[in-house]
Order: sequence, then structure tokens, then C-alpha cells
Amino acid sequence: MAQVERMLIVGGGIAGLSLATALQRQGLAAEIVERNPTWPAVGAGIALHANGGRMLRALGLGAAIEQASARFSRWGFFDQRGERLCETNLDDLWGAVGPCMGITRVRLQEILLSGAGATPYRLGVAIMSIEQHGKHITVGFSDGSPGEYDLVVGADGVHSTMRALAVDDVAPEYANIMAWRSVVPVRPDGLTYLMILLGEDSFFGLVPVGDGQTYGFGAIVGARFHDEPAGRRERFQRRFTSFGGPVPAYLAALEHDEQLHAGPIEWVEPARWRSGRVLLIGDAAHAATPHMGEGGAMALEDALVLAEELRQADTVERALDQFITRRRPRTNWVQEQSRIAARGWALPPTAGDAVLRERGHQMLRDRYSALIPPP
Repeated sequence: MAQVERMLIVGGGIAGLSLATALQRQGLAAEIVERNPTWPAVGAGIALHANGGRMLRALGLGAAIEQASARFSRWGFFDQRGERLCETNLDDLWGAVGPCMGITRVRLQEILLSGAGATPYRLGVAIMSIEQHGKHITVGFSDGSPGEYDLVVGADGVHSTMRALAVDDVAPEYANIMAWRSVVPVRPDGLTYLMILLGEDSFFGLVPVGDGQTYGFGAIVGARFHDEPAGRRERFQRRFTSFGGPVPAYLAALEHDEQLHAGPIEWVEPARWRSGRVLLIGDAAHAATPHMGEGGAMALEDALVLAEELRQADTVERALDQFITRRRPRTNWVQEQSRIAARGWALPPTAGDAVLRERGHQMLRDRYSALIPPP
């Protein structure tokens, strides 16, 4: 086992909390700092594909996730009116890997917190400085306290402070997509699986989640802008009023502006994930566009693989090198395939609909086949 007496995890989202749990299961310990004053649960809902569920079961959280989520066994693409273009049986695609599930971000965060409950943490504390001295790292915190560590893991998202301070100052890139996400407390009639409806420079997705709720996301292709919270619900409903299928029922179920999380879609691809004994994981290292729905699963896989390598390697450096060797090809695939899917979803319907009718099922199978083997 690599000798790590003091380890710091920066960020309390999916990557950070799942890493804390994975380390505990390998007999290793860490502490967490999170810059927000409350645990973050950004994005309303999440579609967990089977490779993400596999990692949650490995963390001992499978039963809790199963209870809090809704299974979906198919993924369908539809035109703007709601006419089916193609459909894929996800149970058949993933096989023994497990089911695909939809869950709210709040419930997922609660379950991850329960798994990491023994890990000490501080909320509302940011990283202000970091210096490496051989095998030791000095960290300056926003509350004025210093800290000494043997390993620091940046799990602090696409706008990672750790990436900018210690590894690579590359900025996130705007993917030319503005998105709105929300959860409504109802399930539109006929919605039993993941649905994507494609319009002109826009798309709308619906995912069943636990407790009879529905996660929905709408997006438009174009320049970045800020959507003020006041009046957001009404503007959102107007933007997507031309969509058919279950979308009108979903839009009608929105009750207030605060239900909608709005913002730009961004991705980041730093040249390096590591500098000395500072390592990036999750979106801090490889945020992708959401068109494969694999951001959470990649963070979970990162956590399990890093904990395994720290347990197996005889030095920290060897563990970090091996982690990157194992993870880079897989996350590169997800980033590239997500960008390809993003371009496809943005095609004019006259071209994109025909492609999906002819090859959509096979393209989806090809896209996920690389993720069927364990990481």
C-alpha cells in the first residue's frame, strides 16, 4: 500500500464523496473540504447508466440507490413532434453490467454522504494556495488555517480551483449550448424510459426518477447568455412550446422559477491531470458535454480506480501514474463520443432525423460498448 498518512479531497460532489467512501473500503483515510457552505447537488437530476450503477454497488450503496431511483430499460430518440426515430433496449445493451436508473441529485448526494459519513469534512472552506515540497504539500485555506498533506485530490468540478492553482490553468470551453434542468413531482403519461426529442437547434430530454418524479432538461444551441431567475419558468415554457410527446405535460407541471437550473454547457480537457502529488479527478480532469450522460459515472469510476491503485501500489507516485494510465483512454473516449453526439443532436432535423432512423440504434450501441468492461 502507498504510504499516505494525510490525504485531502477538495470538493464534496460525486467525485469527492465517492472517493472518500472508496478509500474507507480500502483501509485508507482522507478529509474533505468543500467551498460551498452546503453540500452541492447541482443539476436537478441524473441518468445513471449501468456502468455508474456498477460503481455504486461496489461502494456498498446499491440497495439505497435502487430504492431511491427509477429504472429505465430503453432510450428513444424522437422528432420535435414526438414521433419515434429510433429506440435502444438498454437492458440488452448493458447485459450483466446492471440496470440504468434515474435519480434526483439531492437523493444521490444524500446517499453518497451516507457512504462517506466517517470522513471528516469542512464546508464553506476554499483553497487559497498550495505549495509542494518533495513528498509534502502545504495548503492554505480561506479560514486562515494551514494544512500539511501527502496527497491532494482535486475533485472540485469543471471550474476547479485545484486545476488552476497546481496542475493546468486551462479554462473550460463553452460547448455552444445553453441548458435548463428541473425536476417535477409528476410522471407524464407514457413516460417509462429515457426520451430525447430533437428540434431545430434545440433538444428536450425526459428521464423517470424516484418517487414518481421526472427529470427534464431542455437546451438550445447558440451564444452564451444569462437567464435571470425572475420569470425563468414562463420563458422556458415559451422556448419549448413547439415540442410534442410528453413535453407539454412536463412543462405544465413546472410550478415556479426556482425549479429551473440554467446555465452554459462547458467541457474541459487539461493536458495534465497531475502535478507531483496533486491529482485531478472527475469533471476537474475531464468534464464532457452531457450527451452521453456519463459525467457522474466517470467520476464514480475515477474514485474506485484511484482507491484501488493507492491500495495496490508501493508508492504514491506509482499509484497516480497507474491511475492515469487506466483512466485516460476511457475518459478520452467519453469526451470524444460526447462531442460527436453533440454535433449530431444539433444537425437540422431534415438531416439528423434521417440519420437516426437509419443508424441511431447502432450508433448508440457502438458508443457505449467501450464502457461495458470494468474500468
